Amino acid sequence: MPLPTAWLPALAAFEAAARHQNFAHAAEELHLTASAVSHHVRKLEGLLGVTLFQRHARGVSLTIEGRQLSDAAQSALADIDDVMRDLGDTREERHRVRITTMLSLAHTWLLPRLPDFTSAHPHVRVRIDTEMALTSFDEGGPDLGIRYGLGHWPGMTAHHLMPDTMFPVASPDLPGVEHVSAPADIQKLPLVGDHARQSWQDWFRAAEVHGARIDVRYSFSDTTNALLAAARGLGAALARDKVSEPFLSNGSLVRLPGPSLPTRYSYFVVYPSHRRLRAAARTFVDWVLTQPGRAPPPPVARKPPTL
Repeated sequence: MPLPTAWLPALAAFEAAARHQNFAHAAEELHLTASAVSHHVRKLEGLLGVTLFQRHARGVSLTIEGRQLSDAAQSALADIDDVMRDLGDTREERHRVRITTMLSLAHTWLLPRLPDFTSAHPHVRVRIDTEMALTSFDEGGPDLGIRYGLGHWPGMTAHHLMPDTMFPVASPDLPGVEHVSAPADIQKLPLVGDHARQSWQDWFRAAEVHGARIDVRYSFSDTTNALLAAARGLGAALARDKVSEPFLSNGSLVRLPGPSLPTRYSYFVVYPSHRRLRAAARTFVDWVLTQPGRAPPPPVARKPPTL
């Protein structure tokens, strides 16, 4: 039996509310009020004779019946969206992928690997946006993102890309670096920091340097800028494994003594769960998930022998 068209507005409101698990967020997406979304959901519940959401003080959650309908609605809308996107896309758009990621990862990890992608997929055109925050994936926005976190973003599918570690580095020309032979010696150097969730305090604790005197003279919002500052001799920095490769390879930074501290966060490839990836975006995801491969440990700076 054909679906009554009168049900469509209620189904649209329900699908958005189920995806966000929040009536207010669904209302914002649909340009409605939260009460209008609630009205549509209650209408649908009345038509079906089942409860779709459990209402409680802290919000709403799907019932078993609500989850069944949500899965079916999201699958159907994804199929429709996929066909409409294909019909509306020009030939160039079908072969274009837009990626959002952090400047640090784009500059030091992704860009050096893109020639391999282009060689394997010369028809795909890549656009990269560098943003600190998780960008909106609304219509016209990016197809996918590479993000740093715990892997849980509401409404997003997240594929684990690679873990990360942190360790200290400095320019080989930094005054005093020649006297660093143990982790405790690093606190005697000027330090460079960034806005990462783990800091020098975490690293010194992992290195069993208790009561360390931490003097961060320069702090940057982006890890790449912190590493550039360290390479210019402004101080020692905490390098993240994946974004420090170019600096260690060209010798502008060397690793200082001490442990590698596993980070609490990892890199993930993310995209909206409700939207099927276009062919070019899927090609990129399949490729990037084969890329992590860990480089061999960089050389450790040691105190030169006394002659």
